[in-house]
Amino acid sequence: MALPTAAPERQLKHRRSLDVQVFARGNGLWEVDARLIDVKTRDVAMTVGSTRRAGDPIHDMLLRLVINEQLDILEAGSDTLWMPYPGHCEHHGDAYAALVGLNLLRGFRLKVLERLRGVQGCTHLTELTQVLPTAVIQAMAGEVIDTREGGASGEPPFQIDRCHALRADGEVVRQYFPRWHRAAPADNPR
Repeated sequence: MALPTAAPERQLKHRRSLDVQVFARGNGLWEVDARLIDVKTRDVAMTVGSTRRAGDPIHDMLLRLVINEQLDILEAGSDTLWMPYPGHCEHHGDAYAALVGLNLLRGFRLKVLERLRGVQGCTHLTELTQVLPTAVIQAMAGEVIDTREGGASGEPPFQIDRCHALRADGEVVRQYFPRWHRAAPADNPR
């Protein structure tokens, strides 16, 4: 299906920005800073007698992880800079320390929801965690994670069979990673 055509008369009302930055510490550890910012294009009545001006954030939240090269979370925490209910939203304690011990590649998304769904954390920060595995993989690709054909490990490149374009029986793998190409099963032709 093609991208729906944008209406010429549409008006921007809300913008949510997600920004994930991954930093190498130089000691085999990495820092992941994930930020969520919500901004309205109009003034918004907040709590009694309070108005958030157009362009000022409704939410500005930062989640930071420290991970190792196996993608294990060693430290985790958050900071809420802008929120709809000051004095309340930012008081979720050390809820995001519950991410410590999880691995970004082994059931991470479901385990986050088990530990932080509902009132156990902040809806926005918990939602933000869901983009972290693929962002970190992109940061580590070719540096920590071997994505080359014929890598020294003798294992297939990390990305094979992790998306539809890079399926082992597909054209991309046949063309760029021929050693790892596998014909589609006869009962399941693609």
